[in-house]
Amino acid sequence: MKTPLWSPSEEWIKKANASRFIDHVNGKQGQNLKTFADLYRWSIENTPDFWARMWEFADIKSSRGYDQVVDDLKKMPGAKWFSGARLNFAENLLRYRDDHPAFIFKGETQKYARMTYRELYMMVARLARSLRQLGIKPGDRVAAYMPNMMETAIAMLAATSAGAAWSSCATDIGSQAALDRLGQIEPKVLFTVNGYYYKGKAFSSVANAAEVAKGIPSLKKVVVTSYPDEKPDLTQIPKAIRWEDFLSPELETDLEFEQLPFDQPVYIMFSSGTTGKPKCMVQGAGGILINHLKELILHTDLKREDRILYITTCSWMMWNWLISSLGVGATIVLFDGNPSYPDDGAIWKLLQDEKVTIFGTSASYINYLKSQDFQPGKNFDLSSLREISQTGSPLSAEGFQYAYQEIKKDLHFNSISGGTDINGCFAAGNIISPVYAGELQGPALAMKVKAYDEKGNPVYDQQAELVCEASAPSMPLYFWNDPSGEKYKSAYFEVYPGVWRHGDYIVMHQDTGGITFYGRSDSVLKPSGVRIGTAEIYNVVDKFGEVADSLVIGQNYKGDQRILLFVQLRPGQTLTDELKDRIRKTLREKASPRHIPGMIIAVPDIPYTLNMKKVESAVTNIVNGRPVLNRDALKNPECLDYYEKILPELQK
Repeated sequence: MKTPLWSPSEEWIKKANASRFIDHVNGKQGQNLKTFADLYRWSIENTPDFWARMWEFADIKSSRGYDQVVDDLKKMPGAKWFSGARLNFAENLLRYRDDHPAFIFKGETQKYARMTYRELYMMVARLARSLRQLGIKPGDRVAAYMPNMMETAIAMLAATSAGAAWSSCATDIGSQAALDRLGQIEPKVLFTVNGYYYKGKAFSSVANAAEVAKGIPSLKKVVVTSYPDEKPDLTQIPKAIRWEDFLSPELETDLEFEQLPFDQPVYIMFSSGTTGKPKCMVQGAGGILINHLKELILHTDLKREDRILYITTCSWMMWNWLISSLGVGATIVLFDGNPSYPDDGAIWKLLQDEKVTIFGTSASYINYLKSQDFQPGKNFDLSSLREISQTGSPLSAEGFQYAYQEIKKDLHFNSISGGTDINGCFAAGNIISPVYAGELQGPALAMKVKAYDEKGNPVYDQQAELVCEASAPSMPLYFWNDPSGEKYKSAYFEVYPGVWRHGDYIVMHQDTGGITFYGRSDSVLKPSGVRIGTAEIYNVVDKFGEVADSLVIGQNYKGDQRILLFVQLRPGQTLTDELKDRIRKTLREKASPRHIPGMIIAVPDIPYTLNMKKVESAVTNIVNGRPVLNRDALKNPECLDYYEKILPELQK
């Protein structure tokens, strides 16, 4: 029997939102649910009832109620949710209008600002008035090329209050990558900024913003915020106006919330774009709202008194997810910049000083801290911190253990996984169940998640494809410029017809109900036809003190596939034959002989997407003689030059 890393006390369970929701369901539905596992089982067996109860529990604000929760759960894509309802996304996030802090903004060492819910409401009202005067109406698109600052969230709320759809990219991505995304959806307004800070340096983004603006002929106005300087020079940017000049001067203006159908488009999100121009996924206001509130209230246990910080940029769906915390009335701490500047303690000092209760981060950041033997729990007062939320890529069991050993013994480690595609989670945690090393606590509520083998059979305790067998409210309405729906269908429904195949490789554990993730199934290795998840190799290699980072791919070689392991070494380290032998020996012992790479190669850098996910596909394409279609989707595309340079060696 596995031993949990952490189990909630009776006090934790008693105070939990999930416990209150179980009582709500038991009272309304005549059930006798006791545990989160009971609640999950009930939610997938009675999905329409679950979402009806969630609507009440989250207090969804609507000018007209719904006629039916869902028309057909098995209809994927195309199920119709909450037909008849009329609501506004922004109205549900702006239900509080008091002096409780809504935002605390920290930009590395440079900037600090605060805003109450009352001030936020007034600011959104002024900006929404300006957008309406410009002619923004339901169905229009409003875009942002912005850092993670208060103005970005204010612009999103103003746009969605008028019924427009919102899309955003961070300023740390290049102009071509931003254009590849935002240009497709033809926005009428672009919000941008004159620059941003990273590692203490100010970077101008005016030239990039000008390139983006020039490449989008549909724009009526480009609204520019000041960040590094007081007054940016806007002469390069067509149709530009300063934020303060665009903002309506009327301080007491009313905020009008356009009442729209549940499936009114609210967000247009983008695929990573590593295999071509990013696909634009259109998501509905009601579906995103109710799903985010489900995840924040029941899985994250977010409450009004909480302060939540997620290390994210507005290119990543975790930004959209984070901003929905306003719907619970919590305080959002927005951080922009490098969490380890000027030193590794920077973000932990912020967590300490602002008494953050819920901290969200990535596996790569936790692995980095672990590699530095950094001990946040010893160096900072983390008495306020009660939860760490982790996502982005799979985290090893040792990563979980590090959190409890070096950060805090008594906290909820909430590992979550889902996707930009659904702007939410297929698997998540909960605060009333135990946490096991290396396992997400289970499928998200009302998500009918299974692991399918190659024949489409559900399996436990073996690696298989993550699928979802029933529709969920936040699945995309459609893809942009995909009138026949072919792009949408081929993205998720071709492998198992009528079932969503997400492209992640997982194990569902029968003993704990937990789920272990093994990386993307499209980067699964198949030496001699045996499927191996790349995470199985990373989990071993990442423990070597000499290795800073690594990348594993499969190379088509002599009628089979061989594994190539690329290692980025720490400063002062060399890839000796002795180190290679130790890596191979450890992989044989800890994994299997099939996990041993055919070649181990030292490289200067590992490619990552803008959302800090390793890009195995780009290197796989280079090694197998295929073009890399979209380098602009990478944070560090120049590193691919090295892989191309060593290609002749790899083909011998």
